[in-house]
Amino acid sequence: MHRGAGVSLMAVPLLIALLGPWLAGAPEPRGVSFAAVPPLGTDFVGRDVWEQVLLGGRSVVSVAVLATLMAYAAGVPLGLAAALAGRRWLDEVLMRPLDLLLAVPSLLLLVMLAALFSPGPVALVLIVALIGLPEVVRISRAAALEAAGGTAMQALRLQGETWWRRAVGYAGRSMLSTLVADVGVRLVGALYLVASASFLGVGLAPDASDWAVMVDRNRTGMFLQPWAVLAPALLIVALSVGLNLTFDRAAGKGGRP
Repeated sequence: MHRGAGVSLMAVPLLIALLGPWLAGAPEPRGVSFAAVPPLGTDFVGRDVWEQVLLGGRSVVSVAVLATLMAYAAGVPLGLAAALAGRRWLDEVLMRPLDLLLAVPSLLLLVMLAALFSPGPVALVLIVALIGLPEVVRISRAAALEAAGGTAMQALRLQGETWWRRAVGYAGRSMLSTLVADVGVRLVGALYLVASASFLGVGLAPDASDWAVMVDRNRTGMFLQPWAVLAPALLIVALSVGLNLTFDRAAGKGGRP
């Protein structure tokens, strides 16, 4: 695949998500539901689909990005601590509770956590971050263990280097390419959870201007006005594929000598 394919696929939905609310203009009067009027027809309540596409990307992207950042902000330090602890009991204390969370299917965990929070975007960010946290910790720990057991780490210990220098300066840098590749996977997983939350009625209002909500709420009129479903669905797919391709390539470049 062409080297710019991932960036191209990712750029279109990201630009729409970032600039769409300013390009949408004043809301158009509602018309007939699922009417085939230019450019993309109307949705289940008669709103202009193109206007909803312009407005609906920001919530999907912002929730997924913020949740992924929160998961990494908490997960990477925990993974480093578990890998470099040097004490079996501390590793067990850090990892076993997270293994219990991993044993629960993500959609079931999504529904269970949603019952504990008040509905809204902030709650959705926290829920998606908590679901992604165990995997981030495990990936970080696995990436740091190789560096922690190497001869270079032993040399740093013998030289009396500080924990910060050993953990962040050496182990952190050695695990960077793995984490960069994993970011794409985590973002796609977060997008999946955000979309699933919308399908399940968790987090956002059922008539919110949101790509995932659009797919769910307009599927009843798929054969009357398919663009109300296809346009947001294609943007979510393009964003997911583009993110994976872009971060995989970035990780490959970072891992080259």
